[in-house]
Amino acid sequence: MAELLEQHSIDVVPDSARHGRAFNQFTLWVGANLHITAVVTGALAVVFGGDVVWSLIGLVVGNLLGGAVMALHSAQGPKLGLPQMIQSRAQFGVKGAVVPLLLVILMYVGFFASGSVLAGQATAELTHTNDTTGIIVFALVTAVVAAVGYRVIHVLGRVASVVCALAFVYLGIRLLDRVDLGDLLGDAHFSLPMFLLAVSLSASWQLAFGPYVADYSRYLPRTTSAKATFWWTLSGSALGSQWSMAFGVLVAASAGEKFLDDQVGYVVSLGGAGLVASLFYFVIAFGKLTINVLNTYGGFMSMVTGISGFRGQRALSQRGRALYIAVIMVAGTAVALAGKDSFLNSFKDFLLFLLTFFTPWSAINLVDYYLISREKYDIPALSDPHGRYGAWRGDALVVYAVGLVAQFPFLATSFYTGPLVGPLGGADISWIVGLVVPAALYWLLARRDTSHVPEATILGTEVPAPATRGGLAPLSSGERLRNVEQHGSPRTRT
Repeated sequence: MAELLEQHSIDVVPDSARHGRAFNQFTLWVGANLHITAVVTGALAVVFGGDVVWSLIGLVVGNLLGGAVMALHSAQGPKLGLPQMIQSRAQFGVKGAVVPLLLVILMYVGFFASGSVLAGQATAELTHTNDTTGIIVFALVTAVVAAVGYRVIHVLGRVASVVCALAFVYLGIRLLDRVDLGDLLGDAHFSLPMFLLAVSLSASWQLAFGPYVADYSRYLPRTTSAKATFWWTLSGSALGSQWSMAFGVLVAASAGEKFLDDQVGYVVSLGGAGLVASLFYFVIAFGKLTINVLNTYGGFMSMVTGISGFRGQRALSQRGRALYIAVIMVAGTAVALAGKDSFLNSFKDFLLFLLTFFTPWSAINLVDYYLISREKYDIPALSDPHGRYGAWRGDALVVYAVGLVAQFPFLATSFYTGPLVGPLGGADISWIVGLVVPAALYWLLARRDTSHVPEATILGTEVPAPATRGGLAPLSSGERLRNVEQHGSPRTRT
C-alpha cells in the first residue's frame, strides 16, 4: 500500500518518479467520461428543445472544439511535471493565480456535488438505504481513493473504461430495441439557438477539464511526445463524452418524462431487473467514482496552490493532503445534499456558468505557453513572489476581466440573458467570445515584453520527501537552487 501512496502534490515531479505512456491518457479520459452525468448533459440538449440529429451534431462539434483546448493543456504535463494551476502563476503571478483558482475550486465542489447526487442514488439502491446515506457513503469512498493518489486514479480509469464501455454497449442495444431510430432521426429541424446550446453544453464539459487535465499527465516521462499526449487525451475524452451524451440524447428523446423524473432509475431499467439492475447500479456508481476522484484530487491541489502562493511553500505532507481532501469532500457533500431535489433544473446553468469563467483562463494560459513563453519556464520562480513572474501580473488579470465582461452580452442563462442574445435568435455564443477576445488581447500585450521568459526551462533541484508533520513544508535555501534543463544548452534550446 505504501508504494501506491503518492509522494508528490503541487511540487514538480522529478524525472526519477516519472512513469507511464501517453496511451494512459486515453484510458483515463474514456473512463472519466463514460458515466451518468455525461448522459444527463447530452440529454439536456433535447430536454431544452433540440432535435436528435442536430443535438448529436452539435455535441460532436463541442466535444471536438472543447476537447482540443483541453488536450493542449494536457500536453503541458510531461514537459513541466507540474499541476496545471501552478503553471498559471507564470501568467497571473504567484499570488495573482488565486483569482482563477477560487473559481476552479468552486468548479470542483460543484462537479463533486452533481456527481454525488446521481451516484448517491445508485449507491442507495445498492445498500438499500436513502439518497442522503448513499451520497455520504459515495463521498467517503471518493475521498479515500483521492487520498491514495495518482497511480490508483489511473488504474481506476483503466478499469472504468472497460467496465463502463461494456455496460454502455449493452444499454445501447437495449435502448435501440425499445425505440424507432428512424423516427427519431427523421424528425430533424435545425434551430441555431438549440444547435449552439448543444455545442456549448459539450464544449463546457470539455473545457472544465482544462484546469486539472495536466495533473494527470505530469508523471509521464519528460521525453513523452507532446503530440501523442494531445491526441490520446483528445481522443479519449471526446470519444467517452460523445458516447455518453449520444446515449443521453436518445434516452431523453424516447423516454421523455420517465427519464426526467428519475435519470438513474430509468437508465438502470433499460438493463433489466433484479440482480441485473443491481449490477447496473454498481456500474453507475463505479463510473462516477473515477470523475469524482479527479474532482476531489484537483480540488485539494488547487486549494494548496492558492494557499502556498501566499506562504512561499510547495510540499505537502500526507496529513495535510488528507485535510484538504476532507474539506473538498465535506463542501461537495453539503452542496449535493442541499441540491439533490432540483438537480436537472440547475445543472445546465452550472455548466454554462463554468464555461463563462474558464474560457478566458484557457485562452490566456495556452497563448502564454505556446506563443509567448514557448514552453520555457523558470519553475523555482513559480514559488517566489519576488522572482521573475512577480506576485501579481496586472496584464493577465486585466485581460481575464475583459474576457469575462466581453461574454456577458452574449450569455443566456435562466438568471441572466445578455442584450445581444435576442438579435442572435436566442443563441449563446459567449464561450466563443471568451476564447477569442482574451487570446488576442493577451497576445498583443504579452508580446511587448518577454523579459520574464528564460532562455531555457529552469528546473529546481529534486524535492526531498514531503514533511512528516501536517501542513506545507517550506522550501529550504538549497531547494531554491536552480539548474538549467539537461536536454540542451540554454542558448541552443528553443
